[in-house]
Amino acid sequence: MPGGGVAPYHGRMSFLRRRSAATPTGPDFDVLAMDPGDWPGNLGAGLLPAPDGTCQGVFLRYDLFGGRGPAMIIGNLPEGSPARETEDDVPFEVVQLLAALGDEEPVTVTETEDTPVMLDDNLLIVRRLKFSESRVSCTQFDRSDGVLVTIASWDRPITDDLYRLLKPLPADMFRTD
Repeated sequence: MPGGGVAPYHGRMSFLRRRSAATPTGPDFDVLAMDPGDWPGNLGAGLLPAPDGTCQGVFLRYDLFGGRGPAMIIGNLPEGSPARETEDDVPFEVVQLLAALGDEEPVTVTETEDTPVMLDDNLLIVRRLKFSESRVSCTQFDRSDGVLVTIASWDRPITDDLYRLLKPLPADMFRTD
């Protein structure tokens, strides 16, 4: 494939209820996300399987109470995950958020900006993305272990306070075996 040998991932994310043969048993990395106990709504988790049965990513979908729809998706994609290579540089999490909302209008990235954010004693370089759909907020940053963390939010800005709520959730929390 041109540009690095990784094909773009065009599939939709589905939230798991039962394990099938192609579903990985879980990630081999901790997942950086908001603790389920800190979210005042419904939470769903999904694993992105590779053809060989390994886990190519973990996604958490934070929904609002009362059936008001998804508020945010946080994805953790390890190096080599096909979901990191998308059309028009629109992150997989943004595509999934819009699909969950039933929004089928095409969206494009209009601007990116790298911003330093202090998290405790650590400096994060956060990439803020702006889109043709102005109600989408999205940020990305790379972890030291090569996992890309993407936060996509609908109709709410992503503030620096959100990063303080992110915690490493153990991989065992997402095991399905």
